[in-house]
Amino acid sequence: MATGTGKTYTAFQIIHRLWKSGTKKRILFLADRNALIDQTKRGDFKHFKDKMTVIRKKQIDKAFEIYLALYQGLTNYDEDTDAYREFSPDFFDLIVIDECHRGSASADSAWREILDYFKNATHIGLTATPRETKTVSNTEYFGEPIYTYSLKQGIEDGFLAPYKVIRVGINVDLEGWRPEAGQQDTDGNLIDDRLYNTKDFDRNLVIDERTKTVAKKVTEFLKKTSPFDKTIVFCIDIEHATRMRQALANANPEEVLKNHKYVMKITGDDDEGKRELDNFINPEERYPVIATTSKLMTTGVDAQTCKLIVLDSNINSMTEFKQIIGRGTRINEEFGKKYFTIMDFRNVTDLFADPDFDGNPVMVKHVHADDVLTETDIHPEDEPVIDAETGEEIPFDDDKKEVEYDRPEIIDGGGIVAELQPKIYVAGIDVSVLNERVQYLGANGKLTTGSLKDYTRSGLLKEFRTLDNFLARWNGAEKKKAVVEELAEQDIILENLQDEIKKELDLFDLICHIAWDRPALTRRERADQVTKRDYFTKYGDKARQVLQALLDKYATDGIENIEEMKVLTIDPFKSIGTPAEIINIFGGKDNYQAAVKELETEIYRMAL
Repeated sequence: MATGTGKTYTAFQIIHRLWKSGTKKRILFLADRNALIDQTKRGDFKHFKDKMTVIRKKQIDKAFEIYLALYQGLTNYDEDTDAYREFSPDFFDLIVIDECHRGSASADSAWREILDYFKNATHIGLTATPRETKTVSNTEYFGEPIYTYSLKQGIEDGFLAPYKVIRVGINVDLEGWRPEAGQQDTDGNLIDDRLYNTKDFDRNLVIDERTKTVAKKVTEFLKKTSPFDKTIVFCIDIEHATRMRQALANANPEEVLKNHKYVMKITGDDDEGKRELDNFINPEERYPVIATTSKLMTTGVDAQTCKLIVLDSNINSMTEFKQIIGRGTRINEEFGKKYFTIMDFRNVTDLFADPDFDGNPVMVKHVHADDVLTETDIHPEDEPVIDAETGEEIPFDDDKKEVEYDRPEIIDGGGIVAELQPKIYVAGIDVSVLNERVQYLGANGKLTTGSLKDYTRSGLLKEFRTLDNFLARWNGAEKKKAVVEELAEQDIILENLQDEIKKELDLFDLICHIAWDRPALTRRERADQVTKRDYFTKYGDKARQVLQALLDKYATDGIENIEEMKVLTIDPFKSIGTPAEIINIFGGKDNYQAAVKELETEIYRMAL
């Protein structure tokens, strides 16, 4: 079932009904990360109350009926001392395996041994991303899926949030970067003369200006939409996530000054960041707003209000890609989350075009002993290194070329020794954005590539079936700003287009021009038309002065700025009088608001 369509809730319903009926008396819910266990206990499984326990630190208590556990909490990777062996093989009647594409999908893993030990129980596997590779197969173990529900279905049925993709092309990414003859890195070392590209950036070679450019682009987007839209930035590794956090903090000094948690690094090595994970996914909590991460937040993070996913990592695994996209698919209408945006700096979203993205898993033949395995086969990129005790991602130590773990066997599937080359750091490079494309979901469920203008036109025509429909909504709105805000809730951000078309256009004209190709007047032209009609003559001198000032304010700043009473607190109104005095000129608040409404009518009179 696609991420966000209720796997955990489905698991609860299955378990609860079988348990209440007495069909299954003792049940084990298995996962591989603490975040998944904690989230499940607090969420859908809370109804089990005192009948439920979480197995921690391999402490076994057989007095409960519903058990939640990490694989790592049940095994010592030693057949004689494995904690799960304290249970009899027939202790559990049902085992539900969350994220079953991990660990237990591999036939020779230590985690599979747990399932083999409890082989008499019914085993149900749940995942959004079934895996079928040469060495790992969900289908071989669990059989054909008994139920599937795809991302496309979820969006069409209204259970999952639709999305748009903004693909940002940076010059060094598109053209590559080659050092000049004799060029040195920031430590004074000679840089190898070759062409570096996105496969190298932030893994082997760090261009300081590239990191700043990504941070600037993300910041610009949030300022145009909402600075408090929850955002996850996926980076190459923990070191990259650290630098990206700092770059984003530097790009948002005012917000960081208000609260230093505005941007947080949430990775396996960062205790403070991990403590803030619950606050990030809690819709009621404002901070953190932006989280930079590498692997830790790909799964087990129910980020209901995440509206921006930033991809600045080389993601080649379809499994990992699906998991990351799933961070944005939740809908939460109470908090205005109805859609999300993917900002792609590395062409990762090419994977949307892969038939495997929303297709059924196809079983791949397993590897025989005499077959040659590649490094990817042995340790797929989408599998983070998981600590046996905590269920958290183990960070690489970038200060060492070779990373060894105290207990290599704690990594499911065998030990991992990673050869890491020291990163090269360069600065003073000319980095700029060369192009930007928007892709959005078409009627066929496929991504359609077009300009921002095309995307906006499509959204407007979906929102307003005809020009008359739009005019009725606009003229009937108590405040024009409400119409703009309603459009923003549907991911139609008109301000994004004002620079591209004509910044001084009225939002009304912008909509009519984009959606129905109507000739557009600037705000100043509309204001001049009102002045020429001499509409102010029925008012006294002071009232005319106020209305003219409102009209000038409209011409410079837009219709939404004259609708708010606070406009009376700034120049040139302060020279006319206090807000109370100005309102009294019109005979009270109701009369003042009626005059403003009449002014708006004049502005849009004979609009088309």
